[in-house]
Amino acid sequence: MEPRAPHDLAAPQPGPYAVSRRSSFLVIGLFVVIALGVGLSFVSLPYVVLSPGPITNTLGQLDGKPIVEIKGERTYPAKGALDFTTVRVDGGPGVRVDIFDLVTAAVRDDEEVFTREEIYPQKATREEVQQENTAEMVNSQEVAAAIALRETGHVVPERVTVSRVPDGSPAKGVLEPGDEFVSVAGQRTPDAAAVQAAVRSQKPGSTVPVVVKRDGVDTSVSVTTRDNRGTTVIGVLLGRNYDLPVDVTIDSGGVGGPSAGTMFTLAVYDLLTPGDLTAGKRIAGTGTMEPDESVGPIGGIRQKLHGARDGGADYFLAPTDNCDEVKGHVPDGLTVVRIGSFNDALGAVKAIAADKADTLPGC
Repeated sequence: MEPRAPHDLAAPQPGPYAVSRRSSFLVIGLFVVIALGVGLSFVSLPYVVLSPGPITNTLGQLDGKPIVEIKGERTYPAKGALDFTTVRVDGGPGVRVDIFDLVTAAVRDDEEVFTREEIYPQKATREEVQQENTAEMVNSQEVAAAIALRETGHVVPERVTVSRVPDGSPAKGVLEPGDEFVSVAGQRTPDAAAVQAAVRSQKPGSTVPVVVKRDGVDTSVSVTTRDNRGTTVIGVLLGRNYDLPVDVTIDSGGVGGPSAGTMFTLAVYDLLTPGDLTAGKRIAGTGTMEPDESVGPIGGIRQKLHGARDGGADYFLAPTDNCDEVKGHVPDGLTVVRIGSFNDALGAVKAIAADKADTLPGC
C-alpha cells in the first residue's frame, strides 16, 4: 500500500465513531456465536448418535478368562479370531447429545443420527433399556450354544414358555410369565414351532384348551384366540429354554443385545470341533441367530463395519437383510460376505480359511 499524503483529505477518513461501531458489531457477533454454542452444548437434544464400538474375539479371553468356556465335553484349540462387533450409542435415556455431536456425525460416514423414538421405546428408562439388552444377550447366548451343540451331534431338548403377556392380550390373567407349554388344543408342544402351528390351526375368536406346567404342576386353562394380520394368535410372547447336555458359558463383557448370536454360535462350534476353523484368519461379523438357524438383521451395520476394520479384521459376515445398508459404506481393506443362515456363516468361514473368499457372495 502506498503511503498516503498527510494532507490528502480527498480520501474518506474513517473517524473514531466508524471504527468503534464496526468493532462493536464484530465483538457482539462473536459473543453471540460463542454464547449460542456454549448454550447449545448444555441442551439435551432428542436424537441418538451411533458410532463404531470395539470388537471382541469370541475365541479369546476377557479379564484372564475365556469368553466361551465349555465344560463336560472335549474342546479343541482355536488360533484365529471370530470377532463380535459393537456400536457406541450416545443419546437416549440417561445419555445426552448436543449440537456438536450432531454436526460431527453429519460429516462422518461411520456415524449416523436417528431420532430417539427410532431407537428406543417411548418413555423407556435407562434401567429398562439395560434390562432388555441384558435379557436379549442371555437369550442369544443360549440359542447359540443350543444350535452349535446340535450341529455337533448333540441332542438339545427345547422347552417353550410364556415370556410375557402384554396388556390387552386375550391371555391376560389366564397365562402367566414362566408357564411352560405342554399342549395346545390337545396337540403336544415340544418346541415353539409346535405351539405356533397348534394356535394357527384355530379360528380367530374361538376358545382353545391349553395345558401348561406352572410351579411344577400341569394346569389346564382356556384361552380365546384373535386375529393378528391374518394369523390366529393367543397374544403372548414365547420364550425358549434349552436343556443343554454340555455346560456352555459365554461372557460378553457387559455388552447387551442379541446381535452377537451368530459369532457366538461359530465360536462354540469351533471349540467343539477338531482343527482351527479360521486357519488363523481374523473374521468379524454380526447378526442374530434365530432358533431355526437363520441369521437375522441388526442395527448399526455401518458402524460395525468401520469398527471391525478399525479393530484389525479383514473379513466381515453381514446378514443378507442388511445388505442394502452395507452398499457404499464398506471401509477399504474389508471384505464383506453376506450370510442368511448358520450354514452360510460356517461355509463362509471355511472358505475364508481356505483362501477362497473371492468365491463367496458379497452385498
